[in-house]
Parts: sequence; structure tokens; C-alpha cells
Amino acid sequence: VDTYEQLTAFYCKEKGANFLLRGLRNSTDFNYENTIANLNATIGEDLETVFLMAAAEYSCYSSTVVREIIKGGGDASIFLPPQVLALI
Repeated sequence: VDTYEQLTAFYCKEKGANFLLRGLRNSTDFNYENTIANLNATIGEDLETVFLMAAAEYSCYSSTVVREIIKGGGDASIFLPPQVLALI
């Protein structure tokens, strides 16, 4: 897990990454992510985005929902890998 405050395309170039892996839950995600992928390819000198569909059982959950669970004191462990849970 890493954080950055610059454009993703610039961060990827700095790290030597040529591909981005992005998860999609639905067609709304695709429309947004496709626009961002095209932007990243333009400013990131052919940075490619690879899309993976979320498993059906997770397709209705978003990071906003998971944050609300955590904020409300709920257990979000089924939605997050152990490495992320350790940072929260």
C-alpha cells in the first residue's frame, strides 16, 4: 500500500509502472474509469489500464460503504485484506 498526491500517471512513471489494475463493479464504474484510463494513457505516455470485474458478491459495495461501516463501529474485515485492516 502506498499513497501519493500527484496525478496517477505521474506517480506510475516515477515508479516505472506501465500498467494500472482497476476493479469495476458495474457499468457506471466502467464509464468513469474508461475516461480516466484514456486520460492516463495520454498524459502517462501510453500507460495502460487493465480492468477486472468485481466478484458478484462484492459488486454492490463501495469504499464509501466500507468507510461508513468502520465509522459506525462495525466490522469491515470481510471487505478488506488483513494488511489494510492493520493500518486502520
